[in-house]
Amino acid sequence: MLVGLMGSGKTSVGRRLAKRLNLPFVDGDQEIEKAAGLSLVDVLKCFGEEEYRAGEMRVMKRLLQGNPCVLASGGGSFVAEQTRRLAKDHAITIWLKADIDILYNRTAGRKHRPFLEGNDAHLKNKLEEYIKEEYPYYSEADIVVETREEAVDNTVGRVVQAIENFCK
Repeated sequence: MLVGLMGSGKTSVGRRLAKRLNLPFVDGDQEIEKAAGLSLVDVLKCFGEEEYRAGEMRVMKRLLQGNPCVLASGGGSFVAEQTRRLAKDHAITIWLKADIDILYNRTAGRKHRPFLEGNDAHLKNKLEEYIKEEYPYYSEADIVVETREEAVDNTVGRVVQAIENFCK
């Protein structure tokens, strides 16, 4: 299970990691959209963050107790204690840790990230808040891999190496 903030590379690394490991790739955000029948933005607008998080937890529980896969979790899903516990019991958790500049460069101007809505002038402040609030939870992951401005395949290689080291 890949965890980290929006823009850390969970989806792009996850897709390639799944191919490399010959496992299916599952995007947690897409699974939430399928379950709700709405986009993430619309789920938040219609039901609010509390119900969004409750739905996210149900989806994560189903995925973590399902068949082996490479799971790119929703950005904040690992913050929930129940999800962290399930992940510890059913998965190897990998935090794709990114610094503020990388997160900013990867999220600025993107309109499909509902928790970063607003103009880019405030984006760095929002990201800094998320770092302060969520990095302590992500630090509970089994493995930490720092993401860099590099080819995705290089990051995937470092993740594979970290998994191999973890499993020794």
